[in-house]
Amino acid sequence: SEHQFDRDALIAVFAKAEQKESILKAIARPAEKRLEWAGYRKIFIKEDRIKRGYDFLKKYADTFARAEAEYGVPAEIIAAIIGVETRYGANKGSYRVVDALSTLAFDYPPRSKFFKSELKQVFLLAREQGFSVDELKGSYAGAMGFGQFIPSSYRHYAVDFDGDGVADILNNPVDAIGSVANYFVKHRWKAGEPVATQVEYAGAADSELFYKSLKPKHKLSELYQSGVSEVKGADDARKSARLLLLNADQGPQHWVTFHNFYVITRYNHSRLYAMAVWQLSQEIKIAYANNENGHALEKTEIQ
Repeated sequence: SEHQFDRDALIAVFAKAEQKESILKAIARPAEKRLEWAGYRKIFIKEDRIKRGYDFLKKYADTFARAEAEYGVPAEIIAAIIGVETRYGANKGSYRVVDALSTLAFDYPPRSKFFKSELKQVFLLAREQGFSVDELKGSYAGAMGFGQFIPSSYRHYAVDFDGDGVADILNNPVDAIGSVANYFVKHRWKAGEPVATQVEYAGAADSELFYKSLKPKHKLSELYQSGVSEVKGADDARKSARLLLLNADQGPQHWVTFHNFYVITRYNHSRLYAMAVWQLSQEIKIAYANNENGHALEKTEIQ
């Protein structure tokens, strides 16, 4: 009654909704919680995904250039988000969104309130966009399209980037590119600011610098005093930063991450996810630069 939906129409939709045990199993064991960086990296930083990222960036070069100019978000970051989320649109999810959200809303108590809200949002979204809610498909968490927006994010951040009157991130890569850029701007991406840098660290392994919060809270000057090597290109020691420890194949790695790294975690609240996006973006950027300069695509040494 709050949103003037027809009761019988809603009952008809929910009568067909199915509880999916596979969804409950998937959300209970996300890769971000069960893997260390060494295993997580192997999923996303692969030659095929880098090559596809180059191809995607090349195919929609004009759109990426316009998005970067209008929003200030680097093209390779936008491409990497879409690459991590759906392999550039190749895998946008096969669950009916209404099944996914119903399952999580009513059979997953830890986040029931959140998913009940998203269930409401998908009906509002379908009405606004003229979609059939029965036909929407996405991930096990109800995320949709090239950039995997949950329904509330779709309503708040999707943009009509090609000017055809519809904000379609489900099937339109142009709208998807603009929408990912808009998402980052709305979460306060700072154009031209650093994201993350690998460093040497000579301090204590149990230092309080390795705090769990994703948001940077120390100054670079504090990190330097605690044994962090100087960060190249960071000209202001008062800049807020975070010291990050990752367990890689070659052993422990230390990274200094900044505000823009935190912005990436607003897409997925995981340091591993943000690092995968960052490293994939740099690989795509290198591949694109090499190929545009007449060189073959080369494997780089980011580990």
